[in-house]
Amino acid sequence: MKKFWLTLSCSAVLCFSSVQAAQPTDINYCARGTTALGVKYSTYTVRCSDGKKREITSWNRRKKWCVGTSRRCTNDQLKAAKMACRQKK
Repeated sequence: MKKFWLTLSCSAVLCFSSVQAAQPTDINYCARGTTALGVKYSTYTVRCSDGKKREITSWNRRKKWCVGTSRRCTNDQLKAAKMACRQKK
């Protein structure tokens, strides 16, 4: 009986934690831009599972991906999209 309740409580915790963190569901190209210093970048819109839209940017010919124009960056598009969906706004 103890194993049943332990399993039930663990699955409830896992279910609750997965509901809290929004995940990216769609990534679409939006626009291309250039900074004041002449550095080129591209903007993408990320649709999250919580219904909100966030923005990520690609730099260095899509070798560097950042959340918006912040310094929170990674070398993977999906990781950047996940970071964008998890940020609080």
